[in-house]
Amino acid sequence: MASVIIAGVGAYTPERILTNADLCKMVDTSDEWIRTRSGISERHIAGPDEATSDLALKAAAAALKDANISASEVDLLIVATATPDYPLPSTACVVQHKLGIPPHATAFDIAAACSGFVYALEIAYGQLLTGRYKCALIIGAEKLSSIVDWSDRTTCVLFGDGAGAAVLKKVDQDGIGIIGSDLGADGELAEYLYIPAGGSRCPSSAKTVAEKSQFLRMKGKEIFKNAVRVMETVAREMVEQHHLTFDQINLVIPHQANVRIVEALAGNLGVPLERFYVNIDRFGNTSSASIPIALDEARRAGRIKPGDYTLLVAFGAGFTYGSTLIRW
Repeated sequence: MASVIIAGVGAYTPERILTNADLCKMVDTSDEWIRTRSGISERHIAGPDEATSDLALKAAAAALKDANISASEVDLLIVATATPDYPLPSTACVVQHKLGIPPHATAFDIAAACSGFVYALEIAYGQLLTGRYKCALIIGAEKLSSIVDWSDRTTCVLFGDGAGAAVLKKVDQDGIGIIGSDLGADGELAEYLYIPAGGSRCPSSAKTVAEKSQFLRMKGKEIFKNAVRVMETVAREMVEQHHLTFDQINLVIPHQANVRIVEALAGNLGVPLERFYVNIDRFGNTSSASIPIALDEARRAGRIKPGDYTLLVAFGAGFTYGSTLIRW
């Protein structure tokens, strides 16, 4: 039987680093307040001349190099983002052209917020197994600094910019690569994390700009409770579905939203925190980019070895959630 493997990964984060000390000069906050509530010490911020597609391009180039594959071989491109360059066209089309992916390739964006990368993995996995495509490039990329109200200390301290990418290919070998995935969504919780204006329900206007309705709004306590619940559920379902135990999972890579969420998830699953990959302290919440950035770092740090099981688990606005099980 055929399998779909991750042939290469790559990531990119902007050069500028915004520390908690820097934020203390911008809003009424403190390093201790930020770290104790989120675990974040610093985050990367894109420059005014950097768009989401620019971050995506650099991460994609790194993933292609890691896989030893040229852009001309890619025939499926998926970009997961909540901060596209434009309302239209898709950021994937911008990336496709600039990267040199042939025009016959399929290219589109998906909007699953922080769960975007695991959603993209599932879509690419299914399409490659049909035989319709031979090589997929998936990217999670965000310029969240463009949708954050920098005068709101409850949100601006949490987010950063960055991109991560992966190259997927089908191989004639069973039992490796993407073993399975479990996705879900609960639209009843949509207004826990959303941007009120800028869409068809509430188009941008002088009034919405004055009210700062083009910026992200969130209900932190409700998100925390539901994030832990849904990630525990999909993580357990994925492991049990494949007749494994958590003792056999070598590494868990969760969405990097809040270190307290990760700690609660680890406690509920009975998995030592040491087997979770956590880098939120250095990057903050980069939404769809957080898992692929962590995946790239974990690979390069030697935390992932041939034969290992890695579990990706995410939640995001929507309310979306999902998990992916990979054997290397």
